[in-house]
Amino acid sequence: MSSSHHTTSVDYESVDKAYLDKRKLKKGAAGWILLASLGVSYVISGDYAGWNFGLAAGGFGGMLVATVLMAIMYTAMVLSIAELSSSLPTAGGGYSFARRAMGPWGGYVTGTAILLEYAIAPAAIAIFIGGYVNELIGLNGPLVYAAFYALFVGIHLWGAGEALKIMMGITALAVVAILVFVVGMLPHFSVDNLFDIAPSAGVAGASAFLPEGFMGVWGALPFAIWLFLAVEGVPLAAEEAGDPARDMPRGIITAMLVLLVFAACVLLLAPGGAGAAAMSEHAAPLVGALQAVYGRDSWAAGFVNLVGLAGLIASFFSIIYGYSRQTFALSRAGYLPRWLSVTGERKVPYLALIVPGAIGFLLSLTGKGDLMITMAVFGATISYAMMTLSHLLLRRREPDLARPYRTPGGTLTSGVAFVLAIVAFLSTFVVSVEAALWSAVFYAIMLAYFGVYSRHHLVAQAPEEEFEAIALAEQELSDEEPAPGTV
Repeated sequence: MSSSHHTTSVDYESVDKAYLDKRKLKKGAAGWILLASLGVSYVISGDYAGWNFGLAAGGFGGMLVATVLMAIMYTAMVLSIAELSSSLPTAGGGYSFARRAMGPWGGYVTGTAILLEYAIAPAAIAIFIGGYVNELIGLNGPLVYAAFYALFVGIHLWGAGEALKIMMGITALAVVAILVFVVGMLPHFSVDNLFDIAPSAGVAGASAFLPEGFMGVWGALPFAIWLFLAVEGVPLAAEEAGDPARDMPRGIITAMLVLLVFAACVLLLAPGGAGAAAMSEHAAPLVGALQAVYGRDSWAAGFVNLVGLAGLIASFFSIIYGYSRQTFALSRAGYLPRWLSVTGERKVPYLALIVPGAIGFLLSLTGKGDLMITMAVFGATISYAMMTLSHLLLRRREPDLARPYRTPGGTLTSGVAFVLAIVAFLSTFVVSVEAALWSAVFYAIMLAYFGVYSRHHLVAQAPEEEFEAIALAEQELSDEEPAPGTV
């Protein structure tokens, strides 16, 4: 069934073959193992920094309940996205799913939400990298942020296959450091350490398990998201995968399983070994936990501190890849300025790498890592609700769509993810109204651009738009044909 009724609000322009020839990615650069490592890489910095602020917001119990809820949401969403990415394998990822299900406005709202998340998250990670570098060599600030942006945007300009392989190596280092942390902390685990935050007086439901009461769970949700944030970016590599119908589901589901194990390990062992109170405000909780049990100068703490930088770099590096592919797809289809999607000799969208990178660098100069991450979560949760809603709508409207992989549990699975995504979105207002308002300003500007200009200049031959453009052309033909019996 076509959804041509959505097209009344947009206008298509035809382009020649040369337009798409200048906007090609390198096919076959990624197999499923590279895609799985991309999924882990997107997220792994969340294991090293940020999640532990949820202990301050809700105590161990509040953070535990929040993490279980978000683990359910992400697992259900990943299973839904696995189906969508095998059916609709384009570089647009979530934008192309929502575009198919809800028309141009739905696609654009989803694409810009992902762009908000992916353009701002590296700015936050750059600030955290500055903190780690400062610990190691005493350097921090704009010079460090600029050096890391320049280096890793530069590696991406070299080529997708090369960049993904380097990223896989950095991710492997970060995984080794987590394993060292787990082995080092296991003998020191004590349940009593988890509950050493005193219950707040006069708070509804406050207890040793929930020191901030029931509202603590609500406040901890955005920090629980940090343990999984950005895994949904794997489908952005669809056009560079060898066999997306097979590789996409295997890659993203494998990544999610690894991330669930890591989340359980850091959440239990850092506060369980060093105390929830001590970990709740530590800038580098894994390092802090090892220092607490082995001493400040122990080799384990030093190793995890040094290699922990690889965890931050892995996410920084891979999210740069993610924002460039989302920008590329939206630009190629005409939603964003078309010059952003031009690819060079190495089949890399160089302007889609450089322009959002420059914006991210400027944002990093604020030094407000927590504000940046909350803004990223704001964008992410909108996209989660839109992507899971797309799964629900496409199952109902297009039952015959080719689905090489089918989501276990079907619409029940995506329905659970949809409800939890809305809950997670609302929680960002609890944590930071400022972050929510800045995100809303970004959104208003982007929607105004689409409403006033770009919706009248969409590209009919873009992969995400072809289906709609063909349906519209067929509709116009049938409208022009004379009715039977008339001359």
